[in-house]
Amino acid sequence: MNDPQIIVALDFPDTAPALALVDQLDPLTCRLKVGKELFIRGGPQFVESVQAQGFQIFLDLKFHDIPNTVAAACRAAADLDVWMINVHALGGLQMMEAAAAAVASHPNRPLCIGVTVLTSLDTSDLRDIGLTGNPAENVEQLAALAEQAGLDGVVCSASEATHLRRSHNADFKLVTPGIRPAGMDVNDQKRIMTPSQAVAAGASYLVVGRPITRADDPLQVLDAINAELTEQ
Repeated sequence: MNDPQIIVALDFPDTAPALALVDQLDPLTCRLKVGKELFIRGGPQFVESVQAQGFQIFLDLKFHDIPNTVAAACRAAADLDVWMINVHALGGLQMMEAAAAAVASHPNRPLCIGVTVLTSLDTSDLRDIGLTGNPAENVEQLAALAEQAGLDGVVCSASEATHLRRSHNADFKLVTPGIRPAGMDVNDQKRIMTPSQAVAAGASYLVVGRPITRADDPLQVLDAINAELTEQ
């Protein structure tokens, strides 16, 4: 089965530019991430239209609420037949257990992963919100809780992937944003790696946004990243 490692982040303000980009990509070489802004603009209809072109979707809505509410949201997301959904690990063990249970018996069960520490946060940011320790320590604690809850993996920065891969089995998915090909601007990401560095560190899937979406030739950049990974 084809299993592209690259997830292209469709971080657009509306559906028209997102669809224009999708028309330039190949579902055999990438998956697509639909986040909050685009989902609010386009709704389930947008997800379904892109799926009709053969793309698998990571629905990146980061559910974080009481367990019953998150479970209901996960069931609704699963009914869209998306490939992956996520919840905030800071919602706690019971919330993550409810999310995992909600999709467990779905006929086309999506992967359900936990968001640990956002890649835009560093140690000083964590102190501001009352969390002790550095990002890596918090990521490890939340990842262990996510696995205990029965989630399929976590979102983490590539810099944390090496340690997490050693402490979790190969089936535990590590999804890493903050990926920047060599020479690209880092923008607002603080904990980043190149694609080949991230996979070598143990990442399962790489979320790549602006380096592809803002490129003059998005497919060329995507193909170059995939070629880099093939050489690993």
